[in-house]
Amino acid sequence: MKMTEENKAVKPSVTEEDVRLLIKRKDDIEEQIKAYYDMLQTAGVGMDAPLVDVEGFPRADVDLYKVRTARHNISCLQNDHKAIMVEIEEALHKLHATARVKHEKDETKMEVTEASASLPAPFALVDAVTQGSPAFQAGLRVGDEIIEFGSVNTQNFRNLRDIASVVQHSEGKSLRVGLLRSGLEVHLNLTPKQWSGRGLLGCNLVPHQR
Repeated sequence: MKMTEENKAVKPSVTEEDVRLLIKRKDDIEEQIKAYYDMLQTAGVGMDAPLVDVEGFPRADVDLYKVRTARHNISCLQNDHKAIMVEIEEALHKLHATARVKHEKDETKMEVTEASASLPAPFALVDAVTQGSPAFQAGLRVGDEIIEFGSVNTQNFRNLRDIASVVQHSEGKSLRVGLLRSGLEVHLNLTPKQWSGRGLLGCNLVPHQR
């Protein structure tokens, strides 16, 4: 009877395929958000530009219906993005719990490994992420501990200017970002670029206090 209970306990409730499907949904949402942002940028209004002129009349130089619809859809999609990121994180936790019980070590496909003493020590901490920014769309979250940012890693990191230099020279190029989140190592792809807010990332990093 005890063996049966143990077997039930380690039965995987989440598979790698489940996680892959969630990540695909996340990518689809990010593509939709990007398309709406591009449309707003083409219209020259962004998320916050006023839709009335100085006299309070509706602007005649923009398609107000399209702009309002795009802004509303972006807000809804950002909520969907938040929800899917939570789902992905929970699914990864379940997947790792199952893997630990079964002593399965092959997790390279998920680019996620258990944080342990052998992992690099983080050198920076994410303390702010702006909604709709490149960092937000890449999946960066407040509290993430950075262990790799493009060519910057634990071995060669000196100060935050190193990261700023990488960002300035990588506009429009995908950067690999390695981080620790909730005891797991995660790798994301982040593309610095112009957006409706300040800077090329839309997030704030501070030195990690060891």
